[in-house]
Amino acid sequence: MDGASIIEQLMTAEGRSDPYPLYARAHEFGPAVPAGPGAVLVVGHAAANQVLRTPAFALEDTKSLAADHAELLAHPSIGLFGRSILQRNAPDHGRVRPLIASAFNARRVAALRPAVEATVRRLLDELADRGADGSPVDFMDTFAFRLPVEVICELLGVPAAERHRFRGLASDLTIALELIQDLGELAAADLAAEELSAYFAELTAERLARPTGDLVSDLARIAADSPDRISGEELLSNLALLLVAGFETTTNLLGNGLALLFRHPEAAEGLRTGALDPALFTDEVLRHDSPVQLTSRISTAPDLAVAGRPTPTGTVVLAVLGAANRDPARYPHPDRFDPTRTDSQPLSFGGGAHFCLGSQLARLEADIAVPALLDRFPRLAPGGVATRRDRLILRGYETLPVITR
Repeated sequence: MDGASIIEQLMTAEGRSDPYPLYARAHEFGPAVPAGPGAVLVVGHAAANQVLRTPAFALEDTKSLAADHAELLAHPSIGLFGRSILQRNAPDHGRVRPLIASAFNARRVAALRPAVEATVRRLLDELADRGADGSPVDFMDTFAFRLPVEVICELLGVPAAERHRFRGLASDLTIALELIQDLGELAAADLAAEELSAYFAELTAERLARPTGDLVSDLARIAADSPDRISGEELLSNLALLLVAGFETTTNLLGNGLALLFRHPEAAEGLRTGALDPALFTDEVLRHDSPVQLTSRISTAPDLAVAGRPTPTGTVVLAVLGAANRDPARYPHPDRFDPTRTDSQPLSFGGGAHFCLGSQLARLEADIAVPALLDRFPRLAPGGVATRRDRLILRGYETLPVITR
């Protein structure tokens, strides 16, 4: 088995369901593995961190797509992500990101704690009501999706009555972030991109006419007054990105974390009693079963190398975050779930200029929600067969039934 065959296996249903045995095989070849002509699979922690932090390993943005894969830009979903900071390089990334980043700084995130705590209490009440007769309740639908979507929508300024519609749209849109083999797979993503763009076009027009002090109001005013700082199309694409990214990763973090607690009841007991630091638990969930498994870059310089392996201009570099987080050269017993580790540096939120803006908010939500869930339901238990989403890059559960009493 080589790097190319590992990628091929990762794209099968079995590989997507449990990629970790394949990652272990990849580690046997070293931190950077050739993966066919012009491609390298990066699985080492230090090597992946290098890729994420080196600007010359660039994202495949709209400019490079227009030159090499113009047909992709005809798909609204590809165009939406391409106009967002998720897939922008310098100087466009540095022009737009600061306009958004201020909403996610440490002071503003800390100020959200009371609102997050109140939302957690309300959703736990609903979880208790739905499971009061002892019947199973889907944790993903009732709690793991709704907590982060409530928080990010409040921050953006999306009305409460409209928030229920976004889980399906986000699920469809993020197909465009996966390793797809047939462009026909983008049909649902394209429809979601068009619907979200239309939604935010209407909302920004409304906020321009009647500002409410939320992030949509602020960004809409900047786009109207200074389109050289952020254009109208960039505004809509970044609002859609913030909405989707604002809950997609956290939803998966909460679901993956609870599934691990069911398999490791000693960790649940430690969180209940206060013997286990919730922040360490969150770090270990991020490391052990990352909500984001892979990101890609393109080498833009002839003399670049990763872990001693040359990556000349045009080389596709697949940084497998899920594998890097289980690098045996970085972590003792990497496949063991150990929430007492104190030296974790999971790469799940990326690194460098593209480090996830919402990482602090995601951690805050998890650190509050998981102990509160366990405290409220001392006998919380699995309520049936959980189902994984059939995805490789965004890894999480579709359903996770629980019994609360």
